[in-house]
Amino acid sequence: MSFDVEEHFRIEAAAGLNLAPGLKAACSERLAPSTRWILDQLDAHDQKATFFILGQIARIDPALVRDIHRAGHEVASHGWDHRRVLEMNPESFREDVRKSKDALEQVTGEAVVGYRAPTFSVVRRTAWALDVLAELGMLYDSSIYPVRHDRYGVPHAPRAPFLAQGRERQILELPPATLRLGGVNAPIGGGGYFRLLPLFLMEWAIAQVRRDVRPAVAMLYFHPWEFDPGQPRLPMRRMGRFRTYVGISRSQARLVSLLSRYRFARAVDVACRLDCQNYELSGYNVAE
Repeated sequence: MSFDVEEHFRIEAAAGLNLAPGLKAACSERLAPSTRWILDQLDAHDQKATFFILGQIARIDPALVRDIHRAGHEVASHGWDHRRVLEMNPESFREDVRKSKDALEQVTGEAVVGYRAPTFSVVRRTAWALDVLAELGMLYDSSIYPVRHDRYGVPHAPRAPFLAQGRERQILELPPATLRLGGVNAPIGGGGYFRLLPLFLMEWAIAQVRRDVRPAVAMLYFHPWEFDPGQPRLPMRRMGRFRTYVGISRSQARLVSLLSRYRFARAVDVACRLDCQNYELSGYNVAE
């Protein structure tokens, strides 16, 4: 189980909007309470998770990052300021990840070994990012969504953990969960799919992964703002509002249901287990 920790105004659906400073400030103020609600639920169910956190959050609210770490959860990188990899080149991406990694490590005192790109923006034309992550000593990545989508995705990538090959290096990839239907991978690992679709589809995907996928790992992802029904609404167009806010009122109950019915783990522990148990993972060349 994972959470991408970012202020609500940074979401991809709001890209390009001219937002008032007061609205941005209101979103920022609500990040810590919604994240601490998640921490409370995880504690109540004795569950651990990975939090992919923006480096800027470590500078703005180090106490929140420290609380996540002290509760036994993994602190991983979500980049510095939520810029997509598609907007960077290898040099600027290296600096973005390095800066984020350093800021998080200064707060926690522990090495950051996991990364998730904003909007899953490690795709074929940004496969060079995998080389950079490996060079920076990252243990794993969780940015490649094996689906077809207008904003992201590598449709033919494996559904199970695999060794993602960049141009020269490779890194362990932990892809978000999918549901295989009619020979096509349907995105079902979290985010809008968690809010908009019936919960039984996510549970079906988990059961399908357990039955059909080896290693049987289902990576789920959520955002703190998805559990804050009272947050201010961003001035998006109709489709953006639909994708973002429909179903948000039931998200808290759905998360509690998942925590009550399944056992989850930190991504770093899954990665180490795969390594220690000598799984022969499949390789996939993302650059081709």
